[in-house]
Order: sequence, then C-alpha cells, then structure tokens
Amino acid sequence: MVTKASKISRRKSTSHKRKSVAYRSKKRGVRSMPVWLRNFFAIAIIFAFSPGFYWFFLRPYAYRWKSCPGQKEYGVCIPCNYEVNGIDISHHQGTVDWSRLVNNKTSRFPIEFVFVKATEGDDHSDDAFRNNFDQARRYGFIRGAYHYFSAKTDPSKQADFFIRSVQLSAGDLPPVLDVEAKGRRSERELKQAIKIWLDRVEAHYGVKPILYTSYKFKTRYLNDSVFNAYPYWIAHYYVDSVKYEGNWKFWQHTDVGNVPGIRKTVDLNVFNGSLDDLKALTLKK
Repeated sequence: MVTKASKISRRKSTSHKRKSVAYRSKKRGVRSMPVWLRNFFAIAIIFAFSPGFYWFFLRPYAYRWKSCPGQKEYGVCIPCNYEVNGIDISHHQGTVDWSRLVNNKTSRFPIEFVFVKATEGDDHSDDAFRNNFDQARRYGFIRGAYHYFSAKTDPSKQADFFIRSVQLSAGDLPPVLDVEAKGRRSERELKQAIKIWLDRVEAHYGVKPILYTSYKFKTRYLNDSVFNAYPYWIAHYYVDSVKYEGNWKFWQHTDVGNVPGIRKTVDLNVFNGSLDDLKALTLKK
C-alpha cells in the first residue's frame, strides 16, 4: 500500500535527480542545440558539398543526357563532323544478328567498320572471335582484330599467341593492342613490354599496329614519342570532342550504344577521316 509519505518521498527523489543531471550538464557545458540551428547546419553542409558531388560524380556523365538535335542515333549523341562510324565487339555482346546489323548501313550514321576481340594475355581466346570475325567479312564490314594486353604476362608470348590466333587478309585493319592496365610494372617496364609486343606483331604482319588506350592512360603512362608513331585509337567518353592534342585515328566515344542486331550495349567509334582514308589504312596483301 502506497502511503502519502512515500509519494512525497518519491517526488523529492525524482526532483533531486533532475536537478543533479541539470547541474552536471551545466557544469560540463552541455546544452541542447535548438532545432532551427541543427537544420541550418544541415543545409549549410549540403550546400558546401553539392559542388564537389556534382563535379566528381555527375559532371563526367552529364553528356549522356545532353540533348543533341539531329545528331542522336543508337541511343547516344553522335560526334559531329565525322562521316565514318564503327563498333567494337567481343563475347560480352552475345550473339550478333549480322543481317540486322548490316541494315544499319542505310541509317544516317551507318556502321562501316567492326573491331573484334581476339585474344587476351598469352592463352585466352575470345569465345566469339572466330564467328564474329568471319561474319564481319561476309557481311561487308571493314574488320579488325584486337588483343587485350596483360601487364602480368610475358609480352613476347602474348604477341606469339595473337599471331597464331589471327590471320589477317587484304582489306583488314591493322592488328590492335588494347592497353588499359599498368599492373605492378613500373612505367618504364610497361613501356618496354608494350614495345616488345608492337615490334613482334609489326614484324609478322608488315604493318604498324593500332594502339588502343584511354585518353588519361595515354597521357599518364604512354606519353612518349615512340608510341606517337602508331595509329592511336583513343577511348574518351562523355565529351563533345577529343581533348588529346596528338594525332589519332579512332575515337571510342561511348560504351552504351544500342545498335540493332546487338541486344547488349556496345562501344561506338568514329574514324578521323573519310571512308577512303579508312580503306587506305587497311592491309594491302
């Protein structure tokens, strides 16, 4: 049974605890921040970080949603002032419907050339290479084959593997070396390894190979006069024009193209020249 005296005692105890907590908080300098002040700081933080968020995470991809009247095809903006368009494919694109793909030649931006992945490292062949390479020739496309370079593997073995895997004919584009990763090699070692592959392949096919890499990778690791002698295929996405100041032959301007005949997204490219210039670049025998 709760008596009146016990109630009074409890109230006094509770009051004492509240005063004790308030005293300790005051002594420590702890004060409750007003709601309006918390909201003010939250908004200030959002405004402070918004420019950085846009610059690093949104700005590089803004070009994807940019309107381009009269220049949109395959689901993306097509770069202006280039008359020759092409794609590059591998097993990642799945089965290609070549009869539908060839009909793109009647579009405003017809597909004229196709690069096909052939090999990677010193022992990996792309599963779709043989069929894609043969079909590209059968359906009248100017075709080329590329090798994905592995920084971990002997470059001579990689070159020999590509040579054993790819037989080029008159009308084909020069062989392509795709370099995208430095691995654990130093910059000097990377350059030496790449040059070994290029020299070995050039000696076999009798033509300078095409060197494919991104704009950033080229300027950071391969900005050397020895590599400027090779036809350069630059990967540079979401920009109106190529910022690389040196000579280049091909520009891979997007990796999200939607081309009839290919169910998955595909890389789109333009050639820096006319169709006759592209044919002049091909092997003669």
